[in-house]
Amino acid sequence: MKQTKAQDACSNARSFSLGSIVITCGAHVALTDEDVRTALSRHARCDWGHLEAEDIRSNDHALESGGRLFSAYHSEQGTKFWVITEWDRSLTTILLPEEY
Repeated sequence: MKQTKAQDACSNARSFSLGSIVITCGAHVALTDEDVRTALSRHARCDWGHLEAEDIRSNDHALESGGRLFSAYHSEQGTKFWVITEWDRSLTTILLPEEY
């Protein structure tokens, strides 16, 4: 898969800070430590997971202009969950969609 310009920038050491990392109660119960580690690693590398093209473009724009970053993943058990880094890169939250 071809990387976008913003993803190239992310992988070329212009990555973003995750800030403080928090996890909601539901995600904490549903996900393993490995699910969380893998998702955070992917998110930090600008691998946005299972997103529509419009959401990927939004993330790519946010990398360049400063905006919220959103990723969607599935756990080893198939549970869908999200990783969201706030616009100011102060906080990254791991949560289940129903906790949004």
